Amino acid sequence: MRLHRFVKFSATLAFSFVAILTLNAQSTLSPELRSKIDEAAQQVLKSTGVPSASLAVVQDGKIAYLQAYGAARLDPQMAATPAMRYSIGSISKQFTAAAVMLLVQQGKLSLDDPVSKYIPGLTEGDKVTIRQLLSHTSGYQDFWPQDYVPPDMEQSTTPQHIIDRWAKQPLDFEPGTKWQYSNTNFIIAGLIVQKASGTPFTKFIHTRILDPLGLTTAVDFDALGPSAAQPIGYMRYGLGPLRPSTPTGPGWMFGAGELAMTPTDLAKWDISMIKQSVLSPASYKAM
Repeated sequence: MRLHRFVKFSATLAFSFVAILTLNAQSTLSPELRSKIDEAAQQVLKSTGVPSASLAVVQDGKIAYLQAYGAARLDPQMAATPAMRYSIGSISKQFTAAAVMLLVQQGKLSLDDPVSKYIPGLTEGDKVTIRQLLSHTSGYQDFWPQDYVPPDMEQSTTPQHIIDRWAKQPLDFEPGTKWQYSNTNFIIAGLIVQKASGTPFTKFIHTRILDPLGLTTAVDFDALGPSAAQPIGYMRYGLGPLRPSTPTGPGWMFGAGELAMTPTDLAKWDISMIKQSVLSPASYKAM
């Protein structure tokens, strides 16, 4: 989520932090280093007004420190804990990209396939490639460029509705000529995973990525709703007070921002990236 006129402080969308420290030390952090991390986190909360943050520190390929700060809920007040799920927002796009690369490894698709091979009827679908979707160079309009939840996004939707409305409009630019962040790209990518694998998208993510890595707290935040992330989101208009943020209706996130999990599980995912344990070396290089 980008920040312009509206400043959004969301405990459920943006503040599950994973710090990767390259240190030649034992797997447990020293009291001095933990104190410095705690101080830095508290300073961020104080300076931004963000209600809570939760972090995991990875050292030498292992989780070395877990801590949470602030209030997961303001009224009634509830302290944040490392065991709480936060929505990981657009970090979910990493999992969608990994799912695509698993299918590439299986020979079920190619990064240079046109999107029309899997999803017919999209603007310039014979020119836009899967690679351009994942690298935000497709030209498809972003369905959520705002810094807040518009009224129509409070209602439920489907991935098909999103692409019918935004991926059948004229492109913002010729494919491959510019870079522009677009959530629409990853809705299309999620549908391609579903089509090429013959498996529902969320089930594919669970059975091929989350379950093998032991990410047991990970859930489909998009389908289950705000209660799936235990800290609630907060927002602020300008310099006004914090207030509970408006949640999106089911169906809007899909392959673009659908996951919620604890910092421990997000750290496990980062460890798998460091160790390159899910994909082949060539796939990680492509990513």
